[in-house]
Formats: sequence, C-alpha cells, structure tokens
Amino acid sequence: MNDNAEQQPPLVVSSAYPEAQLARAFTTALTHDDADTRRRADVRGQRWRQVLAGVTTGRLAIGTRTPVNGLPPWVTPEVVRGGFATGTASAGGPLQVHETEAARTLGVTAERRALFRHFLTEPGLAWLWARLDTGDYEIDVPEEAALLTMAWLVRHGETDAALDLVAELESFADRLRFLPRPAAGPTPDATAAVHRRTASDAVGILERRRPNTAVETQREALAVWQPFGDELLIHWLRTARDGRVLERAPDADWLAHGEALLDRYRLLAAEHTRCTKHRNPKENLGILRGALEEAVAGRELDKRRLGLLRHAVASMVRRRGIPGSTAHTALRRRQSEQAALPSHHALAQLVLRRLALLPQETGISDVAPLLRAVTEEEGRESGLPAGSDVPAAIRHVVESALSAPLGTLVERGVVPSSEVLAELVPQLVAATTAQAYGDETLRALMTANYRAFRNRRSLLLLNLEHQVRVDELPWVRAVSGQRSAAAGTPDDEGALGVLRQLGELAVQAFPATILPNPLIREFGVLGRQCDLGTPFVEELAADIFMGTFSPKFLRAARTAGELLGGRLYERYYGIDYAAIRDLAVIESDAAPARSHGTRTSPGFARLCAERAGTASRSRSVAANGTVIEQAQILTTHNLATLVHRVGITPRPGWADLARRCFVTVCRLTARVHHNPRPLSTIKDAAYAWRQMVFHLALCPPQEQRRVIAGLDEEMARHPAHVATRLTPALYGLTLIAEGGAFGDDGTADDGRARRFLGWSTGGHWM
Repeated sequence: MNDNAEQQPPLVVSSAYPEAQLARAFTTALTHDDADTRRRADVRGQRWRQVLAGVTTGRLAIGTRTPVNGLPPWVTPEVVRGGFATGTASAGGPLQVHETEAARTLGVTAERRALFRHFLTEPGLAWLWARLDTGDYEIDVPEEAALLTMAWLVRHGETDAALDLVAELESFADRLRFLPRPAAGPTPDATAAVHRRTASDAVGILERRRPNTAVETQREALAVWQPFGDELLIHWLRTARDGRVLERAPDADWLAHGEALLDRYRLLAAEHTRCTKHRNPKENLGILRGALEEAVAGRELDKRRLGLLRHAVASMVRRRGIPGSTAHTALRRRQSEQAALPSHHALAQLVLRRLALLPQETGISDVAPLLRAVTEEEGRESGLPAGSDVPAAIRHVVESALSAPLGTLVERGVVPSSEVLAELVPQLVAATTAQAYGDETLRALMTANYRAFRNRRSLLLLNLEHQVRVDELPWVRAVSGQRSAAAGTPDDEGALGVLRQLGELAVQAFPATILPNPLIREFGVLGRQCDLGTPFVEELAADIFMGTFSPKFLRAARTAGELLGGRLYERYYGIDYAAIRDLAVIESDAAPARSHGTRTSPGFARLCAERAGTASRSRSVAANGTVIEQAQILTTHNLATLVHRVGITPRPGWADLARRCFVTVCRLTARVHHNPRPLSTIKDAAYAWRQMVFHLALCPPQEQRRVIAGLDEEMARHPAHVATRLTPALYGLTLIAEGGAFGDDGTADDGRARRFLGWSTGGHWM
C-alpha cells in the first residue's frame, strides 16, 4: 500500500482450509445416501490428505509456481479446490491404456522410460510422423504433445532444438507420459464451431438419469390403483339403498366377486410397489379393501368399521361422482391419458439410441434429428407413443453438446453465463494463436497442446506470482522460432479480430457481469499476440491480497482515463484521470519498485488505499476488498481497454446495455431482503451498477438523461424494498448526471444521495 510495501513479510498459506475440506469430504464419504457420491468424496479426501501430508513434510510449497519439490513449473500438477497442489503430476501415475497398448504393439517393455527411448529411434520417429500427418491423436495433458513436437523438429531439420528438448524431458521420462493418445481423426476446426460438451458427455448425463420416483408413483396411482378403487366402490354400491352401503345383505355372487377382487388386489400389490396409500387403513381405498376382507371372511362389520366404510363411500361419490357417470368417466379418461404419457426416462433411452449413432468425442453439428418427436418406427420398436415430444430437460442436455459458432451458442442459451463462455473461448483462442505457425501439422499440434494446457487448473499463488504460461512449456519454446506473421499482418489482425469478436460477445451477452479471470487470461493471450499495448487485469482475491499491484494496473487505468476523462464515469466515482496519467509517466521514468522480487506500482497501490480510506497495513478481508474495488473502478476492470484499444461496439448499443445492467441491479438487490449474509449479493449488485455507469458514460448526454429518467419505471416493477434500498444510489446518479458532486464521504444532500460501492469495512448502508 505504500512505498515500503516490499518490506512486508511474505504471505503464507494456513492449513485451516485443507483441514476443513478434508473434514467435509470425510463426513460426506461416511454419511451420504448415494454410493457414487460417497466414493467421489473418499477420493477427494485422499487428495486433501496428500495436500496436508505434503505441507507437513515440506514436500509442498503452497503459494508458489513450483509447489511440488523436484518438479519444474512446466509440469502439470494435480490441483484440488482452492488451487492447492496435491504433490502428484497430472501426467504421472500408472501407465494409461494407450501407453500399454503402444508398448504391446511396438514390442517394447511396458514402462515409460522404455517407451520414451523407443520413440527416439527410427521406427519410433516414423510412428510419430504418421500421427502428425493423419492427425489421429489427442492431447489430454500438455505433456502428451512433447514427443510429437520432438518428432516434428527432427523431420524439419531442427536437430539441435530436438536434442535440447529431449535432454530437458529425459530426467522425467520414467515418471511422466509424453505419448499422445490415439483418436479417430483430427479435431474439428474451432474457428468455425465450438462445443460445450461432446456427444459422449451428453450420453453420460442421460445415462445417469433415473426414473423420477414421484412421477412414476403418480403414474401407478392413476393407471392401477384409482381404477381398482373404482371397482371396489362399484362392488360396495351393489349393497346400497338410498346411498347407504350394506343396507342390503351381500349374496353369494357378491361374496364370490369380492373374493376375486381381493385375489387380484394381492397380485397388483405384489407387482406395483411404488404407491403405498392403498395399504393405509385410514385411506378410502384401504377402508374399502379392509371391510371387504371382513365381509368375505364371513365376519360382521362392527359399528366403527361400518361407519368408516359408509363415510369413505359417500366421500368418494361426492368428490368424483358414481363410476360410469359422465363427470366420473371424463375425469378417469383424462387421468388415463396422463398416465399413458411416456416417462422422461423412457424418452431419454430413445435419445440415447439416437446419440449412439454419432461420433462420440466431438460436439453435435445438428441436434434437430436427435430432438424430433417419436417416429412410427421408433414407436413400434420401443413401445413409446408415436408423436411424443422430447421433454425440455432432455432437450437441454442434447443442446449443450451443440457445435456451432460461439455467438450462436450464446443466442440459443447453451452459454448461460460469462463463466461458461470462458470455458469455451480456449477452443477458439487455441486455433487463432496457432495460425502464427506456418506448417499445417505444427498448427494442429499446437492447437491441441493449447487446449490441453487450458484444462490445467490454476494454482493458489502469493506475492504477485503469475500462473505458468503456455510459452513456458519446453516443447512450445522449442518451436517458438517457427512462429511468423504468415497468418496475418505484423500486428496480427487475425488475433485482434477474434479479440474484438469475443469482447463484444461477452459485454453484449452479459453486460452486468465483470469478466471472469479465465476469460481475461484468454484475452491477454490474444492481446499479446496482436501487440495491443494495454494489458488486461485480473480480479484479485481479497483473502490473499498483500496491498500491492503490478504495474499493468496503472497502465490499464491510464487507458481508462484516455477514454473516460471528463465523462460521467470519472465524475461519478470522483477520479482524477489526469493525475493518473502523470503518475504513470513518473513511474515509467523511475527505477522499478519491487515486492518479493516482483515489480510493483507503489503509486497505484497508495492511490487505491487512499481512495478506499484504508489504513496502509490493514489486512482484513473487507479492507482488502475496498482497495481492490478501487483498482477495479480506476481500470474499469478491462471495459475501457476493450472499447478504447480493441474497438468493441456491442449491439444494440450502450444505452440498452445500461438498462439491462439496472435490471440485474434490481434483481440482486431484491435478494438482500431477509438475507442473513447479504454482503456478497450487495457486492455483485455494486459491480453491476459500475458496469451500468460505464455504459451510460459512453452514451450521448441526451440519451444518458433519457436512460436515467427511465430507471424509476424499471425499479417500480420490483418489490417495494428494492426501491427503498436503491433510491439513494439512483438519486446520486441523477445528481452527478446533472452536474452535482459527492462529498468526500461519498454522500450528498445530507445523505439522501450515495455513491454505490460494494465493499465496506463497516455495515453497508444498503
């Protein structure tokens, strides 16, 4: 937070979090009803025990880029929740099936070092070259691209680079798998289409579906027990006079028919076991059946049982009419039609048969044939009624595997959030960044490597360390000289175009949500490739924040000032972007400040702390949060970079995005009411509010006023307590738009107008 921040002691990670996770996993493994859930919890527990054991023995150094002693940063570690490494390499462990099969086919001893050495021979290289040419391989973890890269280098005369790569890999040849997995063919081009799930993933989800117990119980009641109850009711009504049963003595035929009904009941009860109401002696069906058993046995009904019987019969007739009457017949017809509807489980089995005909390891280019109604032929084969529609729950599973342009997936709801968008973007970025390689086979290999690398889970890092980047992998470094501008102009308009497309899509589809870190990471890759000149900045974790910022935050804030100087955003948040520009110039000319060996921007840290009103050495999570929020405000958390440097112009315009942000603000504010832990919700609402102010700042003044004037109307659509909470913020926004100003405490007009921030070290005014 100050110029001496580099002298603060390094932050260390407590064992409290791993211990809590271990306890939770143990409890779940011991007590959960579902066996699969217990098994998964037991596996999680084993991994957390590895974490704790590694920390205790000193084998693990949590918080660093090299958390496992003896493993360099490029090795993919196994990482559990929270960014904790377990000490195991993802490419380690027992031999995989594809390794064992390769050893058998090639006549090599089934151990990794023997396989590694074989692929340094002529037959081994020929095997690898064949895979490169056909594209019949998959990369699950990045290490599996290493031998293919070595083979490419040898074939293209880069012998020294190949030897250097082998020398770096050889000491791990007995522990890590460097062999690619076999595949049926090359991976489809992600620049044309991406997918959230594969057909195999959709199959797995549908296979795990079980019949809905409640629905199937209701179906049994409608199809079996209500018709049987009608038969019992008719049988008892044969003894009635003036609506009172047993006013006529049962004759021999009545008793014989009653005995047959009871025999059939026992068969039905043995076959149909879901519904149990018929066993309850207090339910109408149970009363009729119990009385019939007494009568058939020749026992006279006592006064109490007779009263119950007559009440049950009268109640059934009163509610539904006499069986055979017009109203009763219509009711039973509707219930019979409802019971005859195919179950979701049965329709899921039909869709599974359709999915089985498709390639399993890719997305689905056309989901319409999979979701059509049951055909006549399928009806004959499955017993399902022809023309039955696939229910929405099953449709959503299949549609989640749709392979289409990213924008199409967003429009169709397959991508419901910016977090899911971030999961898919690496497919597109992998293909885009690989265009810089002139050779087609190398492009395909580096695309597969990048996609596998993005499956690498982030580590918990302290002291401003950054995650391992793809260009730090030895096999990527070995072919770095093959990158050229062949795929685009020197500034690589291809990467800039993709960055613009993705930025517009993210802001347009999710205007009220800050960009998640995985998406920012992909934007950063594209930004570096096209030499954007302004960095993208991540959201920092308040619980491990050390009060320092890297210099890129100040550079991003300077870019924001170039766009927003003099606009509504600067005035609303009380920013002096001219001073930030001067600070950036001063720090660029000065000797770099460092904290724990990493470059920092002490001036930016001091400015954020001063704006937050936080003591320089305060390290509470809330205090950290207030400082981080000020950094997000000053930088606009990448929005200004996307607009000013990348050139995004989202449809249908900034005013529409601002209105949509306010809808989100109202929705989130509604959740504060009676919420015992409202602060995280308030924080999200304040972030959505900040996005709204940014979008408003880019509107012409007249349109700006029109949007702000219409916010009251939207607020009125929500519960009254939403207006109570938001009115001070809305009043403050109107005040600033009309040329007013907040005081130093973020309020105006005796507290009626307030600046809306998310973090607070005391009770939040909302």
